[in-house]
Amino acid sequence: MTLKIDDDTTLHLTNQKYAVELFNTVNNNRVHLSTFLPWVSNMQSVNDATNYLKNCEILQKDNKEISFVIFYKNELVGRIGIHYINAENKSGAIGYWLAKHAVGNGIVVKACKELLKYGFETLELNRIEIKAATKNLKSQAIPQKLSFTLEGTLRQAEFVNGEYLDLNVFSMLKKEWSIK
Repeated sequence: MTLKIDDDTTLHLTNQKYAVELFNTVNNNRVHLSTFLPWVSNMQSVNDATNYLKNCEILQKDNKEISFVIFYKNELVGRIGIHYINAENKSGAIGYWLAKHAVGNGIVVKACKELLKYGFETLELNRIEIKAATKNLKSQAIPQKLSFTLEGTLRQAEFVNGEYLDLNVFSMLKKEWSIK
């Protein structure tokens, strides 16, 4: 599955065929990504990327997530998806990251809009949340621009680079999305 966001941006369903490009993007952006993402140090080889993507495919098959690699101007520049899908509670969480040089082009906002549509219409979710470190102002700007509601702060909720980070939790309900 491919979702066209605009003339420059497409989302391609997670697949092992993207392992080399994914690894290279992570490797070239290691310092940028590792500031707020705890998994970066675990991706040390193309084999690590392949195993990661295999796991994503399993989660997709089990309806636990739907995830995509982000292509901007024909270059893999990041990932986005709806993770932690809970069918019983009809909820999920959007997660995303971008290569440093791709930040500031509106890519994630546009991709999130497409995922909100997919999540609420196709997956029939009722609630979608985004968590962002309190110090990660660029990541927090995404749910703010999309009119998510800030619900609160999870104190010391994620361990990154030897430090516990507080996470702000933002949410949107289907009834709030449908009136936009």
